[in-house]
Amino acid sequence: MSDDDYAFEGAPPAAQPEARDNNPALSISELSFALKRTLEDRFGHVRIRGEISKVTRHSSGHVYLTLKDDKAAIDGVIWKGVVRTLSAQPETGLEVIVTGKITSYPARSSYQIVIESMEPAGAGALLAQLERIKARLREEGLFEPSRKKPLPAFPATIGVITSPTGAVIRDILHRISDRWPCRVIVWPVIVQGDAAAKQVANAVRGFDAMTPDGPIPRPDLLIVARGGGSVEDLWGFNDEDLARTVAEARIPIISAVGHETDTTLIDFVSDRRAPTPTGAAEMATPVLAELQWGLSDLETRLRRSGARLLEDRRTRLMAVARGLPSRPDDLLALPQQRLDLASSRLGSALHRNASVHEQRLTRISARLNPTLLNRPIERRADRLSALDARFKPAVDRRLQRDSERLAALSRALASLDPARPKPGFARVEDSNGQWITSAHKLHEGQQVSLVFGDGQRPAIIGEGGSTTPPPAPVAATPKPGPKPKAPPANQGSLF
Repeated sequence: MSDDDYAFEGAPPAAQPEARDNNPALSISELSFALKRTLEDRFGHVRIRGEISKVTRHSSGHVYLTLKDDKAAIDGVIWKGVVRTLSAQPETGLEVIVTGKITSYPARSSYQIVIESMEPAGAGALLAQLERIKARLREEGLFEPSRKKPLPAFPATIGVITSPTGAVIRDILHRISDRWPCRVIVWPVIVQGDAAAKQVANAVRGFDAMTPDGPIPRPDLLIVARGGGSVEDLWGFNDEDLARTVAEARIPIISAVGHETDTTLIDFVSDRRAPTPTGAAEMATPVLAELQWGLSDLETRLRRSGARLLEDRRTRLMAVARGLPSRPDDLLALPQQRLDLASSRLGSALHRNASVHEQRLTRISARLNPTLLNRPIERRADRLSALDARFKPAVDRRLQRDSERLAALSRALASLDPARPKPGFARVEDSNGQWITSAHKLHEGQQVSLVFGDGQRPAIIGEGGSTTPPPAPVAATPKPGPKPKAPPANQGSLF
């Protein structure tokens, strides 16, 4: 019997064993990362040639692009740390050769190349890239003649940026020593390869950062020099960052890169372009012998001009002297005679002027006497007496009437003064001496003082009293005052 025959009735069925499979299912992540490892192992180092399109520079510093040919395309990425080391910066339309590894991006199930180096794919691509950079710098105005700085006429210090081992530096130093012996400061750099542009740019910034009063004086001008070569050899001087550094420098710069037929980007942004390094030395310095000869010639011409000027002034002086008298006293005789005549007439003119003014004073003083002043005084005194006789009686009467009225008011004020009550009246004060002017301010048992005209007595407010309000006070009939006196019948009007 099988095991099933011994199973109890109603018991659950036994668990079935799992089916085994030789091809287990993978998750999407496992498959994506397996493909990623396979691509990186198989294509860990590849070189691809193609045209750049869709260049995107992310804010993080990474660069994303697409490489394509006529039949296919592949995405590429350049990490931030690699972008600065590229010999050619990625630009749309540039044909390049890139080196890197193939990997995949699992999130989108796509493959891409991580670029580690990039170089233009031939001279045509290099020239096309150069034309694009030139167009961009031209639009920014870096090629304008108006922004170029003039070269100093007599430089005391010249800075040279070039290789210290080539024939270029020897030609420049020899030419400068023959023409204009001065201080030369050499900043050694490499002039070919990927690091050439960065070293030359650092040299320009270094010279520009010097100060005139520093331990090493700042040069009056710079010469960037290199011998001739192919487009690839001179490509470091077509770097955009180097061109911008040369354009921003405060020191005038002469570009002497290559032969006369070679043209680089810094030739357009520098302040002057020389056909050869030797030509740059001639352009930067004057010829001392020519200056000395010119100075000698100017000195000779100055001497001759001074001699001619003195001779001309001597001739003119002699011609003027022939028209003058033989003796200097004859020149002063006539002015001296005029002075003597004027001085002799001065005394009599002063006496005559004083006499005229004396006569005028006599005539004016004859008309002045006390009568002229006494007459107006008498007239004003008579007028004042008349006004006094007219207004004095009226003023006296007005003063008497006002005095009597003031006396009556004083008597009435004295009779009504609360501080001195009249007979039959008393003033009520509380214990603090404050006057009590209303019955509502009194209460039972309050101590008060009754002040009479001849003294005061204490009192206590008792219980009782009528709630009927006190009768209204009867207005006292004022006593008739004295009748005003009738004015005199003969009194005139004041007005």
